[in-house]
Amino acid sequence: MKYWIVFPLFLSTFLGGTSVFLFKKDMGKNLKLLLSFSGAYLFAITALHLIPDAYQSGDHFVGVFILGGFLFQILLEQFSEGIEHGHVHRHVQEHAAFPFGIMVSLCLHAFLEGMPLAQSHQQELVFGIALHHIPAAFALGSVLLQNQVRKPNVLLLLLLFALMTPGGYLLSNALSNFMVGKEVYFARIMGIVIGIFLHISTTILFESSADHHFNMRKTIAVLIGSGIALIAFFAA
Repeated sequence: MKYWIVFPLFLSTFLGGTSVFLFKKDMGKNLKLLLSFSGAYLFAITALHLIPDAYQSGDHFVGVFILGGFLFQILLEQFSEGIEHGHVHRHVQEHAAFPFGIMVSLCLHAFLEGMPLAQSHQQELVFGIALHHIPAAFALGSVLLQNQVRKPNVLLLLLLFALMTPGGYLLSNALSNFMVGKEVYFARIMGIVIGIFLHISTTILFESSADHHFNMRKTIAVLIGSGIALIAFFAA
């Protein structure tokens, strides 16, 4: 087990979420750039690393799990309202209710993402997950504050969210020690995460800008994210 994996996954999420207390002004432009970068990187590592690796097992059902992961993410976003890719679409009323649907769907999403990390391509996948959790955690913190959740409770909920992906990794690693047919298991759980990544990354990349015009900064962020993934691919 590589315990170093736990730290970037936890810290990126927790610090991304708690930064909502430091940056109370609109960070829309900066978040969109980070989203564009992370979306491009996620899509690139999915195409270059994750899909080929999943099909190496020879399991003909991997495609079914990729499709399942894609559709499952669509279902999750009916409850999370797109916070996975940094969106906040809450219309807060005078007596706001605790957003249970958002919290549960985000935690499940994050937990699933950690499960394939017990096998391969850990560095690329860890970096990709850590990147896209920063704006997601910031958006979650914003929603919790908007819904009048007390600050100590916001911190506890962000801590819970930050523990989900490391928890998925640790559980999957523990299960694999007693599992027969580990290659098929990891290929299928990777298939689910691939489907999730495909939905998230394409949603980020194909969203129109506010004015529907060419956005040079976004394009540069996308090219940098893709370029880093390509460099890592050819250097491997």
